[in-house]
Parts: sequence; C-alpha cells; structure tokens
Amino acid sequence: MLPTNVTQLIGRTPVMSIEVPSRNSILVLKIEKNNPGGSMKDRMARSMVVAALQEGRLAPGGTIVESSSGNTGIGLALAAVEFGLNFIAVVDHHAAPDKIRMMRAIGAEIRYVEGDFREDEVAVVARQRLAAQLGAQLPGAMFMNQSDNPANPEGYAGYVDELMEQLPGGIDAFVGCVGTGGSMTGISQRLKQHLPTIRTIAVEPAGSIVFGQPGHPYYQSGTGTPAGDEVGKVLDYGCIDEGVQVTDAQAFETARYIARRKALLVGGSTGGAIYKALEFISSGKLQGTVVTTVADGGEKYLGSVFDDDWMAKRGLFDPSIAAQLDAWLFGQARAA
Repeated sequence: MLPTNVTQLIGRTPVMSIEVPSRNSILVLKIEKNNPGGSMKDRMARSMVVAALQEGRLAPGGTIVESSSGNTGIGLALAAVEFGLNFIAVVDHHAAPDKIRMMRAIGAEIRYVEGDFREDEVAVVARQRLAAQLGAQLPGAMFMNQSDNPANPEGYAGYVDELMEQLPGGIDAFVGCVGTGGSMTGISQRLKQHLPTIRTIAVEPAGSIVFGQPGHPYYQSGTGTPAGDEVGKVLDYGCIDEGVQVTDAQAFETARYIARRKALLVGGSTGGAIYKALEFISSGKLQGTVVTTVADGGEKYLGSVFDDDWMAKRGLFDPSIAAQLDAWLFGQARAA
C-alpha cells in the first residue's frame, strides 16, 4: 500500500559500513538523514505529537510550541501538517539558516529569542523560557518540551527494531550524540534489552555540561547542554556506559573528511560521534560491530561546517585531524 502522507516515510533508513582493518572491526552508520525531514528527530517529533493527542493535551487545530535548533522543529512541522495543527518554532541565532527555511517552507511560524548572545553561545535557556510562555498564553497551545517529554525516547523504538533486523550478526557497541538525551536514552535502553553486554558511549561537545565538565561556548548545533541550562529529565545515565567530549574542530574536520573520503555529507555533531567511535575502535576500547547514527545531513551546514571561510574565521581548521583519521582507517597518512 502506498504511503498517503510524508510521515509514513519515517524510518526504514539504510546502514553503511566503514571497515577498520587494523582492528578487524567495522563502524556501521545508520543513515537517519534519509528520513523525510532530514534527521533522526523526525521519529521523536511524531511520537511526541501522537502521545499529546492521545492523552488530550493537544486537540485538533491546536498549536505546538517548541524550542529547537532546527531538526526537532522540522520533525514537528511535518507532524503538524499530518494532524492539522499549528506549529511555532522558537529559535536563536545558533540555528542553521537552512533549517529555519525548511520549517518555514513546511508552514511553521518562527519566533526568535531576543538578547545579546555570543555567536558561539546556544541560547537554550532563553528559548525554553519563551516557548513555555507561549505554550501557557496562547489558546489551545502546548509547549512540547522535548527535554522532559517521555515520548521523546519512546520515539526511537523503531530505530532499534530496524537495527536488529539489519545487523543479525549482532552489535557490540553504540556511539551516539547526547543533547536532550532522548535519542541516546531511547536507543541505549532498548539495545540493552536485546543485547545486555553492548557498550554504549555518549558524545557531547567540549563545553557541554551533560557529564559534569566545565561549560563554555561551542559551535556544534543540536547537541550537548550549554552552561546555564539543565540536563533533560529524559536522559537516563544508567543506560550509558561512558560519556565523552569532542571538540568542534574534531567534529567538523571529521564531517568534512567523511564527505571527501566517502562522498557522504553528514552534520557536524555526527562528525563528532564518528571521530570518537573511530578513536575508541583504534585504541581497542571498542571491538567488533560498532554503530553510530548519521543524525542529520551535511546539506544543512553548507554555509558553516563545509564553508572554508566560515571555518577559517573561527579557527576551526586542524589538518592533524584528517591525518589522524587516515592513520586509524588506513594505518598511515594519505595524500589529501
């Protein structure tokens, strides 16, 4: 039977392997950018809307309000069309312009938070405050609050079910980005139900406070928890074996490397997860089949991560990272 709306295209995303011959291991990428909104957040966005409608917290014709750096907002915009709802996305200057254009194209209303924020400062606290105010003040509106919404992690059940079918030989480790904690919690909890011995590694930007490190500004979008914000209630530390940090340069140089070497455009946070996964495999900390997620595509970051001038002005170029990736994957540096 043919799909009748775009959200029926969510899921069933493909996988792709990258071999690490020196360690007899493979890194498997689940290509979540193939979802209709271009990211893994399509899954949880629809899950949250369905739960709110079923529980009576949203009514047909009502308004969804959410703070988002872009991907959750795009997913909510898709779901709003499906269920005949309005959607207001509360964003800041940190959101990729193409994500905002996508939300507008699908029919979302965009509200910017006001304030004197640094370019590399994520204004999550201000966004959350404004979204909560709008959700309380507007008739028929609801603040979705992805950070504390239990339907966020529940939205990733299908992701794990697909992985179990796609990789019948088993999975030894999962490496994922952590922001609100919804995807990391939902995926890790369900993987551990199937595979109790699996290792789960959560990656946050250097500067994020999820694992108790000092906070400072960072450029990675849609991941981590900036200083001044609270870690989401959906995050279950008990299903995470280790939390690690990745720098902006490591994340972005890896995304650019994967584009050049594999012709696959991945977002900056995905570059960070790939970098840490390969580091752990190469050090022997992880072995066998290691899975990570292409959370979104690099197409949304052509004006930032993949723009030479943007990278140079922020001092984010580091040729040693590509050399390190070559050493991990090929045993020696390759010519550029």
